Amino acid sequence: MCKSSDVKLCATFVAGLLAAGVLTAAPPAAAGPTVCDVPACTPGIRPGVILGSPCDNTSYYVFGVTDWGRLVFCGSPRRYDPRWFRSPVMRGIKDENTACPAWEGEVAQAPDGLFLTCVSTQGQALWLRGDN
Repeated sequence: MCKSSDVKLCATFVAGLLAAGVLTAAPPAAAGPTVCDVPACTPGIRPGVILGSPCDNTSYYVFGVTDWGRLVFCGSPRRYDPRWFRSPVMRGIKDENTACPAWEGEVAQAPDGLFLTCVSTQGQALWLRGDN
């Protein structure tokens, strides 16, 4: 701790430590898992969902789980009012527009909560928006 009479000396010492790399800022905390291939590590899954009941968001954080452990998602078939449906296989957190070989028809969630589906397009399978 620096005394008020030694301000110049203390400032010089701290500047020297910074220049030498001894004092550095702490690295930012991770926003979430870096690898997540299953629902268990996916954030935002709503508990206590009733299969077939109405829901309100078909784009972001669309996954839920029933009281008996069934994974469901909020969807709007043929543009009817959204409701909870049984989910296809869920592959955790994936990035939009990245490859998803061998997972066609399966679903995931982007880091920002966007609902994704693995779709074959132009000869390759990609994670695309699942709410279109």
